[in-house]
Amino acid sequence: MTDPAATLDIETLYRRYAGVVLRRALRFYPRSEAEEVVHEVFLEVMQKMDTFRAESSASTWLWRITTNRCLNRLRDAGRRRELLAEHHDAVPGVLARHQDTEAQALLAQLWRSLDPELLRIGVYAYVDGLSQDEIAALEGCSPRTVGNRLTALAEAAKEAAR
Repeated sequence: MTDPAATLDIETLYRRYAGVVLRRALRFYPRSEAEEVVHEVFLEVMQKMDTFRAESSASTWLWRITTNRCLNRLRDAGRRRELLAEHHDAVPGVLARHQDTEAQALLAQLWRSLDPELLRIGVYAYVDGLSQDEIAALEGCSPRTVGNRLTALAEAAKEAAR
């Protein structure tokens, strides 16, 4: 049996799926930053080419990598805002440009505390509007598991709001 990664080459993947990756990244970022994400994704693909097992399509694999990359960048940006807030005296005027509303602060707190799987499933369900069956296919689990994770996510959000 041939190695699935051997049938994939980065140039073909890029030509075929760069637009899909860009559209996915545009759900999270403005165009200039989304274009950076595309390049980061394909750099990661080059490093992880040997991990592709062909249990799903290449587009599904890229979708997951892109989603994870976007979520990680958002987390990193949140941490940078926290550091700016902690050290705002050292950089006058910075805090005023980075004020969060109470709701944004609550979401940021929830964001940092969530398990990455719950976060991905939440984005797929509430940002992308995917069905539980579609999410299950992306995550490689059953629709019932997705439903359970969405329930856990709702409970975590309620707990964070208290």
